[in-house]
Amino acid sequence: MNLAINGGNPFRSKKLQYGKQTIDESDKQAVMQVLEENAYLTTGPRVVEFEEKVCEFVNTKYGVAVNSGTSALHLALDALNLSNCDEVIVTCISFVASSNAIVYCGAKPVFCDVDPNTMNIDVSKIEPLVNENTRAIVAVDFTGQPCDYHEIRKIADKYDLKIIEDAAHSIGCKISQYPHKPMVGSFADITTFSFHPVKNITTCEGGMCVTNNETYYKKMKAFRAHGIHTDYRERQTKSTHHYEMTELGYNYRIPDLLCALGINQLKRLPQWIEKRQSIAKFYDEKLKLLDKFLTPLTKKYDNAYHIYIIKLKLENLKATRDEIFTALHAEGLGVNVHYMPIHMHPFYKENYQTFEGMMPVAEDCYKRILTLPIFPTMTDQDMQDTVDILSKVLNAYAV
Repeated sequence: MNLAINGGNPFRSKKLQYGKQTIDESDKQAVMQVLEENAYLTTGPRVVEFEEKVCEFVNTKYGVAVNSGTSALHLALDALNLSNCDEVIVTCISFVASSNAIVYCGAKPVFCDVDPNTMNIDVSKIEPLVNENTRAIVAVDFTGQPCDYHEIRKIADKYDLKIIEDAAHSIGCKISQYPHKPMVGSFADITTFSFHPVKNITTCEGGMCVTNNETYYKKMKAFRAHGIHTDYRERQTKSTHHYEMTELGYNYRIPDLLCALGINQLKRLPQWIEKRQSIAKFYDEKLKLLDKFLTPLTKKYDNAYHIYIIKLKLENLKATRDEIFTALHAEGLGVNVHYMPIHMHPFYKENYQTFEGMMPVAEDCYKRILTLPIFPTMTDQDMQDTVDILSKVLNAYAV
């Protein structure tokens, strides 16, 4: 079969994206209602309502909504009062924000390699990285599968470390393997979410920190608003205009308008997670026919499947991952790659003396991984096309 990249006809005329937001009429009405009320556009009652509803959903006490997932990470790390002599252990496979937030706080990121089967942080490699300067561990729920927080907690308790759960991929995931079936958000000292359009729910851009620690909550809430500890509600209640900035903060506030969208999106999150899981199950079954060329990541715990990743068996292919990537796009399959290991980015090489070869598992995974399309509005035909295009391209490059 002649590949499109070689002049053949593409399998799909319209490219299938790897991810996209799900917006319906009720979302539009929720946003329009805020505009029609013409009362609050920036921080107002919808922000508070969104925080409360997310906390109820994930079973935590406190939530602080912000304008991005990156801002949420910055809030979480700042709450730990890090200094420039402190170190924070962080997975090396994630979006750069997971590490950048450590740098924002003046601390040093210390990269940990990943488990080759799940691509979550390799718990067995955390403890050797701990020293007298270590203050925290940032664990990323890669693809939407929670890390092994039981084991991470043992290490954290042993060395008096804090745990930040970067749950940008995993909101809505319930861990049925645990006896009390907790929801993601209840494992760590602080958990952060992202509401970017391709995430499990969206506020266009946005994020949130959740915690059961009141001290962290108060500090994060002030940090979101220039370091000012009173908000509009407290000033209204006291009938005062007075406020004081007690520490340096940022303007990380999120508009009411966007939180109205988030509130409405949250109502459908469970059904969207079920759809993502059903797509993943379809892939798991169908891709067994291509096991000569690829393998999906291992499912250790329940997974919210923000993304679905395969690893190519390059020894059985006459092409690199990048060549396969280009060929798939030419056929109309919009695969992606998540992610280039953070320590391989020029900024970290230049400023933290990282180098290729220091994280062998992550680097090997990076050469092999592809992200397949997965989002709630995918049709059965979209799912079958994904498998058929993979089959077409991989068989064309078979050794």
